[in-house]
Amino acid sequence: MTEPIHVVGAGLAGTEIALQLAAHEIPVVLTDIKPGKHTPAQRSDQFTELVCSNSFRSNNPENAVGLLKEEMRRAGSFILSFADETKVPAGDALAVDRDRFSQVANTALHRHPLIQIRHEEITALPDSTCVIATGPLTTPALAEDLCRAMGENQFYFYDAIAPIVSSDSLNHDIVFAQSRYDKGNGNDYLNCPLDKQQYDALVAALCAAEKVPFKDFEQPKYFEGCLPIEVMAERGPLTLAFGPMKPVGLCDPRTGQMPFAVVQLRKENISGTAYNLVGFQTKLTYPEQKRIFSMIPGLEHAEFLRLGAVHRNTFVNAPKVLHDGTQLKTKPNVFLAGQIVGVEGYLESAAHGFYVAKKLIAWRRQRLFAPPPRTTALGALVSHVTGTQASSVKEYGPENVHWGMVDPLPGRVKKTQKKALLVERARTDFSEWLKR
Repeated sequence: MTEPIHVVGAGLAGTEIALQLAAHEIPVVLTDIKPGKHTPAQRSDQFTELVCSNSFRSNNPENAVGLLKEEMRRAGSFILSFADETKVPAGDALAVDRDRFSQVANTALHRHPLIQIRHEEITALPDSTCVIATGPLTTPALAEDLCRAMGENQFYFYDAIAPIVSSDSLNHDIVFAQSRYDKGNGNDYLNCPLDKQQYDALVAALCAAEKVPFKDFEQPKYFEGCLPIEVMAERGPLTLAFGPMKPVGLCDPRTGQMPFAVVQLRKENISGTAYNLVGFQTKLTYPEQKRIFSMIPGLEHAEFLRLGAVHRNTFVNAPKVLHDGTQLKTKPNVFLAGQIVGVEGYLESAAHGFYVAKKLIAWRRQRLFAPPPRTTALGALVSHVTGTQASSVKEYGPENVHWGMVDPLPGRVKKTQKKALLVERARTDFSEWLKR
């Protein structure tokens, strides 16, 4: 129990693991490349960095992601406690002040007497018991050593981030505050309304715009839940109007009617000085982003605090190379956690980190450990990583938690009752798992 466990990577999974282990009196060496070096998606020198304020998504337990948050709170997740402490208004979603979130997490890590922090790049798998929680942008040297240990190549896909604009640069004569169907406080989002002509012009511009080209060795494999806005636009003239720009549940106070389409803006911080363009992740060149997004009513003179970008994400074939979704089959002292195993999203990364921490605690104490049942959100997520999920997939790849991963209800159930019954069953089964 006195030998430290080496955790590589201080993102959400690594942070959750380090704090869980330390809370169970297991010493930890936490290593991260910051502040001396960053991955392509990182900007801050702080650990536990988020690139989007709404990274945790819905709080509604009738969504699988909302149920997962409920389960993590009940089980004592540190990441969820930090998120709840730093949340900002966002309807029924859990959005956070990103800077405060990182600050709270960093304080907890640095103040714990059983956590030793090192700032350096790890280029090879440690010989001691370790957890690789380096995320989807694992540095090349470590990724190559991991591939050698697995005996096969890593997979990859592409992920994108959306621009952020300054609040005081918005045209508030046009932009109006309202959440769809007045959820939450009713005005957690700002909306840029478009009529049919403005919408068609925007779609045409997106389709004709200059994009950042892929390198010769790269292939465009996007995550379907986070497609670049221009890729969605190319799928059909009304794709955006029925996707991230859908106007349902909104009313433009200037006309008293629902717009043809809207671009929603979401707070990036508690003070409301910065807003994220919801769903507008992009691979457009920077000049094209400024030109085209300034066509959006209300953003004519927008100041862009961050422009969108696309980056390459790496992940392993977890069902093939990992035992129980945690340990390398070829090197059992090496555990993998978070997005590198093929879960998608910050919440899912933290949840998998929580699961790995509990597995490590049992492993260190030579106790048996059973994963949560597949009737729960956490168990369903784990079943995706182990390849035993209820839904069938042709090819393993990153996924957010969703109801299709959960074991179906027995017998025939009315559609209107299905989610409520799934939640009720999950709560009961999760309570039993916590007791065990």
